[in-house]
Amino acid sequence: MKKISMFLVGICFFCLSSCNNELDLLPLDRVTADTFYKTRADFDGAIFASYSSIQDFWGTSTETLSERGEFWKITMVITDDVAADNVTSDGISQDIDLLQIRSSDVPYAAIYTQIYEGIFRANLVLENMEGENELTAEDKTELSAEAKFLRGWFHFQALKLFGPAPLALEVKTDINDLALPNSTTDDLFTSILADLTEAAAGLPAAWDSGNTGRVTSWAARSYIGKVNVWKQDWAAAITAFADVVTNGPYELLPDYDSVFAFDNENNAESIFEIQYGGPFSDDNLWVFDDTHSENFKASQGTGRGWYWDAGNGAPAGKLGWWAPTQDLVDAFEPGDVRAQSIFYQDGDMYYTYDGGGTASLPYDVEWSSTDFTLKKYRGPANTVPGNHAPNGQADFNNERWFRFAELKLLYAEALIEGGGDLTIARQQIDDIRVRAGLPILDAAADLTQAMRQEKRIELALEPHRWFDITRWGIGSQIFGAAWDDRFNVFPFPLSEVDRSGGMLQQNPNY
Repeated sequence: MKKISMFLVGICFFCLSSCNNELDLLPLDRVTADTFYKTRADFDGAIFASYSSIQDFWGTSTETLSERGEFWKITMVITDDVAADNVTSDGISQDIDLLQIRSSDVPYAAIYTQIYEGIFRANLVLENMEGENELTAEDKTELSAEAKFLRGWFHFQALKLFGPAPLALEVKTDINDLALPNSTTDDLFTSILADLTEAAAGLPAAWDSGNTGRVTSWAARSYIGKVNVWKQDWAAAITAFADVVTNGPYELLPDYDSVFAFDNENNAESIFEIQYGGPFSDDNLWVFDDTHSENFKASQGTGRGWYWDAGNGAPAGKLGWWAPTQDLVDAFEPGDVRAQSIFYQDGDMYYTYDGGGTASLPYDVEWSSTDFTLKKYRGPANTVPGNHAPNGQADFNNERWFRFAELKLLYAEALIEGGGDLTIARQQIDDIRVRAGLPILDAAADLTQAMRQEKRIELALEPHRWFDITRWGIGSQIFGAAWDDRFNVFPFPLSEVDRSGGMLQQNPNY
């Protein structure tokens, strides 16, 4: 399942099927829930649509909210690891870099919309499964488990971003009764864990090669552990992580750089990976949003290279909006081999894709306002034609959202905070350090600080740092006087608060 997107709005689908070796097209105005949700292929397509909403987190669209890679802004640019270029980047990026957070800004509306679109699509599958269809009992168990994983996953993202976000467990059809009130974090945790528990029980341990990328029972178990870390139920987290570490199929790859290689997607370290397609001949960056009217012209991809590759006169004409900070670079210990995979610096050979092929030349610090440029997911292995649209705008390397390395560090955290076996906790941290070419921890090392250090470096320039800052309550340590505790959750989009007629209450002090 290299490309798991299906373009649908509401419950209207364009149905394409093969019958008696002839192509039968059902007119769009005759495709309804009653005619669509019949076969296993129908339900597979519908569940893929829910995955597709995740792909849009990083999307660029000129039609809906005018998104420009919004998820990067609110998870990475906002942190101490990334700076927005004060000349080339957009105004919202520059404001977010300064912790100027407004409920009317695009990122919050864009991600909120995509989260609840994904939940809606998962609920459609669950609701229509009860109707007349051709599914076997095994099909229903499997598809229900997958839909509940996705529904729980999206609700978890809503909780992390917005705190007491609405809980959407059914499809609402009354146009006059669509608004949902805030939930509580306790109710969200309860629902998320219930969905993930059912997913762990009903999903297969692995899929066949034709369904690579679909979530598994091991992914659900991994997320049960992760959600319980956020809930601070350390005992439950330890139990889940111990099962995955001891019995699961995951392992650290020997070489850090290969984890992110285009030709090594869905590798043994990947627990949950966002699948991209491509390339097609018309993969223009601005049609990747799956509700864009021209989405039929493009496979789904990401603008990582377009936004992150060096700008300021660098070859290939990319934007260079965002760059690693000196503070992040200084956090690396001497001899840490991960540095050469995570950022470009003076003295490196730089690689980019210009639409006609790969360009390589010595890196010039004048290309970046911080003297550094993102290299993770890029570099020589990833600036190749197969990973890029012919126009050079888009790339298709999957997003490794949840990796085994992160799970091991979360396991260490749960053991440390929950009074577990510190020898096991130390081993999880040391495993990460040894792969990075670093010595194991000294016997007198502070394990909490060691875990937090490895979490920052191992996951550098992946969308996790902000959630660690807020979850650990270290915002004032990182940002000083610029910090305000209201930043521990983002504002609900002003448009959604207004549309709800007062049912959705804004987070305090926004």
